[in-house]
Amino acid sequence: MKLGIFGGTFNPIHYGHLRAAEEVKEKLRLDRIIFVPSGSPPLKDKELADAKHRYRMVRLAASKNRSFTVSNIEYKNKSKSYSVDTVEKLRRTYPGARLYFIAGIDAFIDVPNWRQSERLVSLADFIVVSRPAFKFTGLASSPYLRINKNILKQLDDAKIQTCKTKLKSGRDIIMLHITPVEISATSIRKLINLRKSIKYLLPEEVESYIITHKIYKVKS
Repeated sequence: MKLGIFGGTFNPIHYGHLRAAEEVKEKLRLDRIIFVPSGSPPLKDKELADAKHRYRMVRLAASKNRSFTVSNIEYKNKSKSYSVDTVEKLRRTYPGARLYFIAGIDAFIDVPNWRQSERLVSLADFIVVSRPAFKFTGLASSPYLRINKNILKQLDDAKIQTCKTKLKSGRDIIMLHITPVEISATSIRKLINLRKSIKYLLPEEVESYIITHKIYKVKS
């Protein structure tokens, strides 16, 4: 079984997240995408909604896709959550499965700054997806990837849509173009603070949940 691990704050989850997950699943023929909403992430700011609300919103958003599931591994963790710990727990939960850690270009570039990053890149294969305003050539600076920069430039120029190679750990890394969706959780929160509509940026169920529970309070 091939499982994609899609972690994040999902603050809130929106159609950009869902579309990325669907494309990765379809293009790479994964059996399932596991969304992992963060509990208490070590590197995020104060605008983070309560973990229970973010977890519930992700469950609502994922409920209509049979290939999507949501893990509470980080949500239930009362201390700070680290990707290396999450992947190790998922390996125990799904013995025999092949795990793919999904990350945007910007996130993968930052991996060396994560806790036990060398161990992390040895525990799972990686899928690195395109992100607006970031270039694949930026991956050339990663200490965990050895690749000809010309290949990365071909990805940036859309001459090739995907590239599979090896990390220095021996694990696979797949770089993949996905449809750019110019939606961000930050912009959604700003719209809420401006008392503007967020309709069609995220699933209706999530929009209703935000309104009902007043997740992102309007600034006076």
